[in-house]
Amino acid sequence: MINVSPTLNVMITAARKAGRSLSRDFGEVEQLQVSIKGPANFVSAADHKAEDIIFKELSKARPGYGFLMEERGEIEGADKTHRWIVDPLDGTTNFLHSNPLFAISIALEREGQLIAGVIYNPASDELFTAEKGKGAYMNDRRLRVASRKTLADSLVTTGIPHRGRANHSRFLQEMGTLMQEVAGIRRSGSAALDLAFVAAGRFDAYWEHGLKPWDIAAGIVMVREAGGLVSDLSGGDKFLESGDILAANTTLHKAFGGLLFTKA
Repeated sequence: MINVSPTLNVMITAARKAGRSLSRDFGEVEQLQVSIKGPANFVSAADHKAEDIIFKELSKARPGYGFLMEERGEIEGADKTHRWIVDPLDGTTNFLHSNPLFAISIALEREGQLIAGVIYNPASDELFTAEKGKGAYMNDRRLRVASRKTLADSLVTTGIPHRGRANHSRFLQEMGTLMQEVAGIRRSGSAALDLAFVAAGRFDAYWEHGLKPWDIAAGIVMVREAGGLVSDLSGGDKFLESGDILAANTTLHKAFGGLLFTKA
């Protein structure tokens, strides 16, 4: 195992403990698919249970740190300089349909700067970790963003706005533009894993609108530490505020920006 800091070790412990809970529940979801009521309530309970585990583990290890969590929202801590940003189950719809692309995402913010991230998929037992200035890893393997230089060679991932979400026409316009330029476009259903996969070189770029901080905070650290570039869709750094994001290697980020920034 790679050498990790005490703080990162705390995050990994919390993610793995919550992951064991989600794994047990994931094993039950397929059985529930045949019931008339369906598994939606069960999955919501699984989500809350995982968040409870993470909240207790992180609070015990670092008392006083604040939280921004998907279910609990903002919790101010006595320590105003540190904040955990947590999504206990990113990819809920996948989980609901017995699709093993889901993850726990935990990030640490210090004085407004993202300094560490953990993304863990318990279904595949892939643990992505990163600390500012110390690189990004998947289990024991050092991560680097892909080195492709042209749009034509690029495999891109995104999120598709679903029923009830706005801006379907903008998305279709962006898709229409990129489909003519890239090798392929994918949709995994988990923003956290999309960013982790960009860091791992599995995808060359990722863009999406309307995300929450807990969807992307850990992944931003991951991509940066793997040598990639992350911005909002205006080319700035307000992604946590706007929820709009573009991540890629430095060459492709500029190329994709040329296509996407004017439409943001």
